[in-house]
Amino acid sequence: MNAITRRRWLQSAAGLAAGVPIYAERAPAAEERKERESFAYCLNTSTLQGQKLDLVELVEITAKAGYQAIEPWSREVDQYVKDGGSLKDLAGRIKDRGLSVEDVIAFFEWAVDDDGKRKKGMEEAKRVMDLVRQIGGKRIACPPAGATDQTDLNLFKVGERYRQVLELGDKMDVIPQVEFWGFSRPLSRLSEAALVAVESGHPKACILADVYHVYKGGSSVEGLRLLSANALQIVHFNDYPSDPPRNSITDAARVYPGDGTAPLKQIVRILRDIGFKGVLSLELFNRDYWKQDAREVAKTGLEKMKKVVRESLE
Repeated sequence: MNAITRRRWLQSAAGLAAGVPIYAERAPAAEERKERESFAYCLNTSTLQGQKLDLVELVEITAKAGYQAIEPWSREVDQYVKDGGSLKDLAGRIKDRGLSVEDVIAFFEWAVDDDGKRKKGMEEAKRVMDLVRQIGGKRIACPPAGATDQTDLNLFKVGERYRQVLELGDKMDVIPQVEFWGFSRPLSRLSEAALVAVESGHPKACILADVYHVYKGGSSVEGLRLLSANALQIVHFNDYPSDPPRNSITDAARVYPGDGTAPLKQIVRILRDIGFKGVLSLELFNRDYWKQDAREVAKTGLEKMKKVVRESLE
């Protein structure tokens, strides 16, 4: 028995005698790999908005880059239909490429005080949810569209309105996620979105969080610890520079994960700690990226997301 073999045999014997698995020291690494694999990676199509691609092209690029999911905008689905596309064919293409539609971005006015606008908003919500369902989608974004400049919006009433959207989602088999925008006056913070979700009193209430909007609205990332894995199913993943400052920064300043100053490692660790098993969706609006090859942007974005997650959990 050579020295290396004998050493391994002795380690194995000692481990068995102690009642522990052989090579137990490798377990933490295996657990870390398991944690990394628990996140699904998605491409929000805003990242390639400037390249003016159609939805079929976006699906192909997303799949070839190695993502597991795609997050299109409802207007892209509408344009696909307007151009003569079949939603059934689109659903089949997405599935055949190994992708899922984890969410669709939409802008119906569900939170506003005006009864007439809200009624039209709910009609639009139903229409878009039907599109989402037909392409195999699971969720829809509910940002405070139409109410971003209102300073006296009662969030308790917004909670009741969110419940109405959730009840519509029950009928349409689509989950609406309340989304906060950092620049919105009434709904700019994680805590405000949490209030709306809690006040809805609905078991499927959940929040669509965004790294950029957490920063822009002045929320602490530690607030994410108060959410359950069910309450947080998708996180828009991105980064931002230190300049321009928070009060003047815009969506266009977003950069690849790891290329800015966002506390991404802290965020990833918090997501791990709360048992998050959901989706990290790359959502950028960077004009420089829009001028580059779409395939390279998609590939680079995925590589950088995975690198941040890997380094966060090492």
